[in-house]
Amino acid sequence: MKILKYIMLFAVLAGFAACDSDGEVRHLGVTAVKTLYAPDNGEAVVLQSSASASLYFEWEPALAEDGGAVLYEIGFSLEGGDLASPDTLIAADNNGAENHATITHKTLNQIAAELGVGSGETATLKWTVFSSKGINPVKAEEERTLTLTRLTGFANIPSEVYITGEATEGGADLASALKMKRLADGEFEIYTKLTAGQSFHFANGTSDASTTYSTADGKIVEAGTSTVATEGVYRITLDFNTSICTYTLVTRIGFYFCPNDEVLFDLNYMGNGVFQADNTVTFKEESWGRDERYKFRMFIKENNGTAEEREVEWGTLNATDSQPTADSPDSYYYLQLFETTSQWDNKWKLMSIYDGVPAIFTLYLSADGDYTHSVEFK
Repeated sequence: MKILKYIMLFAVLAGFAACDSDGEVRHLGVTAVKTLYAPDNGEAVVLQSSASASLYFEWEPALAEDGGAVLYEIGFSLEGGDLASPDTLIAADNNGAENHATITHKTLNQIAAELGVGSGETATLKWTVFSSKGINPVKAEEERTLTLTRLTGFANIPSEVYITGEATEGGADLASALKMKRLADGEFEIYTKLTAGQSFHFANGTSDASTTYSTADGKIVEAGTSTVATEGVYRITLDFNTSICTYTLVTRIGFYFCPNDEVLFDLNYMGNGVFQADNTVTFKEESWGRDERYKFRMFIKENNGTAEEREVEWGTLNATDSQPTADSPDSYYYLQLFETTSQWDNKWKLMSIYDGVPAIFTLYLSADGDYTHSVEFK
């Protein structure tokens, strides 16, 4: 049996099993599930990488000899295999206590990989349900088939990813590798500077035993190294669910002053995803008062820096129409990337104390925390 087989927690056994005065376990008999309800027999599913994508399984409840609760597991084998001894078992919802299970596409992808189905390949699996009181499971009377098309990505998704090599800010010492920001299961991102023509790669840890990856033709592959043709700061994204990677060259990030509808000054790259400028902003006088609204414009070239330059913007993660105070929560300054730009949407307001006063503006696009920014006196 494969590594997923024993997901059910046998610790629940004590809660369901009864013992006689001699300590002998009794009343453990259950009936077989008679009917499987969902998914339909022969259903075909193209697995998706979204964290919310899932498949719902349901069956007729079994009965227990003692009238108590029954535990359930779903067994899987390749078509042609013997479900009397399934290759993989998955507990039903609520630690096996429900007569249904919601299994994510990513888990189904891992199950198919464990059964030998290759990346992007389609195969038919058999499945059924086992009922029990925690031991001596009873196989359902019905079996069904399910045709799955696997994701094109990796079966074993790393929980963390680092970038290292001569081209990187941390150099070739793996112990100094830069950690990428985890956006979702299997999805990672980093803003970092790369040196043209020098090699770099990715790893799922910082020890010599770590699995390494590189990228080629828009895909992630195991082992190897990569290079970029143009030196600069890049936004690198890796999706191990689909094996897709992107390199976007960040040509500049500017402080955008909404009332003027223009970038007043650029922020310099300081390293480790941090951009900073030392400058002065004078609020604009309007008939109703002084206007202090701002956000940040980022200029990028996609497709490894070969595409035409275009503008995107960093604006509010949490919308606001008020000036911050010294007691404002950190979340006031949190950033969100918007693919389209506007003059007034998604803006912040500077405190009145910064009107015409030199200040330090810092944008934090680092992997070790929330994307955010700060405005501070020099």
